[in-house]
Amino acid sequence: MPEREPDLDVELVVPVHNEAHVLQESVWRLHAYLTEHLPVSWRITIVDNASTDATSEVAEGLAESLPDVVATHLEQKGRGLALRTTWGASEARVLAYLDVDLSTDLAGLSPLIAPLLSGHSDVAIGTRLSRSSRVVRGTKRELISRSYNGLVRTVLSASFSDAQCGFKAITKPAADRLLPLVRDDSWFFDTELLVLAERSGLRIHEVPVDWQDDPDSRVDIVRTAKDDLMGMARLFADLTRHRIPVEAIAEELGRRPLAPAARPSFGSQVIRFCAVGGASTLAYALLYLLLRPLFGGQAANFLALLATAIGNTWANRWFTFGVTDRLGVVRHQLQGLVVFGIAWCITSGSLLALHSTTPHASPLAEILVLTGANLVATVVRFVLLRGWVFRSRRVAPETPARRGAPEPTTTKELVQ
Repeated sequence: MPEREPDLDVELVVPVHNEAHVLQESVWRLHAYLTEHLPVSWRITIVDNASTDATSEVAEGLAESLPDVVATHLEQKGRGLALRTTWGASEARVLAYLDVDLSTDLAGLSPLIAPLLSGHSDVAIGTRLSRSSRVVRGTKRELISRSYNGLVRTVLSASFSDAQCGFKAITKPAADRLLPLVRDDSWFFDTELLVLAERSGLRIHEVPVDWQDDPDSRVDIVRTAKDDLMGMARLFADLTRHRIPVEAIAEELGRRPLAPAARPSFGSQVIRFCAVGGASTLAYALLYLLLRPLFGGQAANFLALLATAIGNTWANRWFTFGVTDRLGVVRHQLQGLVVFGIAWCITSGSLLALHSTTPHASPLAEILVLTGANLVATVVRFVLLRGWVFRSRRVAPETPARRGAPEPTTTKELVQ
């Protein structure tokens, strides 16, 4: 890999795999734009990852014919691997990348890079989901994109809007600290990096972009979706079990952890609570049917509800309301038992009412009545868990380093 200039401002990486047919025109266009519009030192690095066509030869030809263009070759495929390798070896102040098809309008480059060069932000991303973004793409891709980003916000409590737009930048200190913790080498790399950055308290700047879908895109949507879902599950487990030192990163890089912001939104809480409630209701029904022949209706109801209440409180604690630390576990379980007692009164009352009107009610009738009562108890549980047991504690807002200073939106403002 060619030696990097020690005073380089921006390293712009273009990862490619079997893109010989578009690479030359795209790099010519990108080089011309940077030469005319980017008044800081920059370099374009073409990273060919395991291409089987003439991509490597085209990249080498561009590096020989254009100044400030270099080409590297990796034997293993993976966009995440290409970015990790190149960014990790770079000495530039800001590390960026964009897709070779240049679907994103290059006018967004200056607003993307300027907040990082100024020190205002740590990460910058292009977003196609802002109201001011202008996007041209098919209904299928639009639906997939919005569904994926909705899952990221729901499952991983993310607040950024667009995880997979191929238009991102990061400061060198942030990259050096985060890259060793990112495990994915393919398409989930972007999402994982952004989630870790946000959980570490780093500031993520979003740039609305103009974006036009590439009709020649050869991404395997089904395989990519499967890999992304597996990546989300793995990352969620790692964060929940405190396997990633996000708090330490915040201290090292000088940003305060944004723990309150990591809590799921109200909409996410409702969705997660319903998922936990559905699983709890099913477990409750099975336990009740197993225990009723042994202990009778009332005792079976109590034992089944108690067992599921403990599991329900635990699941809602870390999954629904995002409480991942170990402080207050006992208090939360005790408060959860109070909530359980209220729910038990509702369901037991429904059984008493049924038996008073129908003394010889069948087990099926009991299940139906108890299911209805559980729906009422579910609403009560959500209100009490959210507003009492796991309510958010307010913290003092972070004082801006330069209160009142306008955020630079172009690189020209940085050099004036």
